[in-house]
Amino acid sequence: MEQLIWLPQHPELGAAITAARRLPEPAARLAEAIRLAGFRRDFTATGRIDKLAAEALHAGASAGLTPLRLAILASHTVDHLVPAIRVGGLGRRLALTVHVAPYGMYRQALLGEDPALAEFAPQLILLALDARDAPIDLPFDSSEADVAAAVAARVEELRVLWRRGRARYGAQVVQQTLVPFDPPVFGAYEALVPAAPYAVTERLNTAIRCAAREEGVLLLDLAWQAARAGLAAGFADPVRWHQAKQLVSPVLAPFFGEAMAAVAGAVAGTSRKCLVLDLDNTLWGGVIGDDGLDGIKLGQGNATGEAFLAMQRYAAALGRRGIILAVCSKNNLEVAEEAFAKHPEMALKRGDIACFVANWNDKAGNLRHIARTLNIGLDSLVFVDDNPAERAIVRRELPEVAVPELPEDVANYPEVIAAACYFETAGFTADDAARNRSYALNAERTAALEQATDLSGYLRSLAMTMTATEVGAAELPRATQLINKTNQFNLTTRRYTEADTVRFANDPDTVMLALRLRDRFGDNGLISVLVARPDPALASGELLIDTWLMSCRVLGRQVEEATLGVLVQHAARRGATALVGEYRPTAKNGMVAEHYRRLGFTPMTPPASAEPGATFWRHEIAAVQSPEHFIEVEAA
Repeated sequence: MEQLIWLPQHPELGAAITAARRLPEPAARLAEAIRLAGFRRDFTATGRIDKLAAEALHAGASAGLTPLRLAILASHTVDHLVPAIRVGGLGRRLALTVHVAPYGMYRQALLGEDPALAEFAPQLILLALDARDAPIDLPFDSSEADVAAAVAARVEELRVLWRRGRARYGAQVVQQTLVPFDPPVFGAYEALVPAAPYAVTERLNTAIRCAAREEGVLLLDLAWQAARAGLAAGFADPVRWHQAKQLVSPVLAPFFGEAMAAVAGAVAGTSRKCLVLDLDNTLWGGVIGDDGLDGIKLGQGNATGEAFLAMQRYAAALGRRGIILAVCSKNNLEVAEEAFAKHPEMALKRGDIACFVANWNDKAGNLRHIARTLNIGLDSLVFVDDNPAERAIVRRELPEVAVPELPEDVANYPEVIAAACYFETAGFTADDAARNRSYALNAERTAALEQATDLSGYLRSLAMTMTATEVGAAELPRATQLINKTNQFNLTTRRYTEADTVRFANDPDTVMLALRLRDRFGDNGLISVLVARPDPALASGELLIDTWLMSCRVLGRQVEEATLGVLVQHAARRGATALVGEYRPTAKNGMVAEHYRRLGFTPMTPPASAEPGATFWRHEIAAVQSPEHFIEVEAA
């Protein structure tokens, strides 16, 4: 049963794990565990990698992984899946700590008192239920209305559990959909009988998905994923069920672990956000420099051309949902761009590509250039190239970049990219849909900067307007998303659930702002979120800047200065006399270490409750002078 099809095979994975265990330093062992998690593996190898990583983490290694606490409340046995979840997390730069509640006790854990769960303080709760748990067992001749009422009652019970988990622990809840368990009773007629088992399960899953969207609950859509991946036979195996109440076979543990880790990565903000594409034999068949515009295979009329067109359409769809698109090709730039401009069958257009690099340099160096140009980390990139040698070089030179292993036939490329869940998300907004275009417009801004004779003139020419809004219902989903995925320009890198952000937004003493920026090139969307709140460790009248994050797309445009002016105004309205900024260093936010000093804040002694390494900065509101900038500020 083929799993993890996007990962390359290791010729001697077992021997490599054994060798890694002999490394003397915990940091080296953890680094090797993370590397080995990037290969195709079975249940046994997954368990060995998990043990290797766990021992290194216990010894104090960290490798810059983001810690995340996951609690699993299940109606089926899940203990055998935990190592695979943790190993899946390694590939998404997560150090997952997993707590499993007693089997079948999910209601008691959420509705009653569970000291172990409370002490664990989960940030993420997976409600992993199966179709045999509290089944809707109606007479087969039940009416459509009877089935609808029973489904609604079951979903209402789930809503109560979701709300309880969010209210009690401030956790993001994830609901597992139900994998059909029992064989059909009516054969092909099953879906036409409202109370037939398969029909009820399908209807219940549809209702769960709708309710989850309304409640801000995420899905581990096992029903869809199992069917799409052709792995349904590995779920609800009656032998495993009767022996050990296992819904998921140990054979499928790696698949399950990757699926759950992808959702966790989306919550923690470690999902990738840029698809970098090779051109020859990746977006079209043939070599355009040799075959010419008319000689490449692309479009309707033959199977090969249609397969490449389907690949382009999938990439274009990712672009429309907000994934940044880039090109990295060994080619002459003029020849490569000609295909986008002149070939009638191109589904991707030049304007869809935020960064277009075609030259004869090595691709690892070009990928570094793309990351710098887009102002994103290498760990945001997914590089798709038909050439196995190029893939191997990039994996070796840039281990941060995700490089899917591709099959021989381009017809299967989209499925492999989708199966890897690189771009898993915890939300989708209009700003997300506009992101790829926003990065493309940034290239135009960069070109304008290169032509400008002085920085002040360039900034004036942008005609920038900032809109400041106190976060309300409309801004909450996107603000929460930014809080949980912004890493570089983020002063504290605190992560909050939507329940937390709702609490901030509703607190009259807290300032929570969402800021948007537009200029003559277009709308940058929501570019900054701030949370300033009273804190018991501070004096009366002081507001702690708990969260200040900003999109790196707008760096160098005086947005920080304009934002401080807006924050001062809102803090003064609440009677605040001083702002206290906190900087908590991480592996990625060194760029803002001097942020508060540059804005005129003065260093202060950290409170006793401060985290080690954190620095604190104070600014009297009355002493804040409006910093000079060329941004017009509007109140929404």
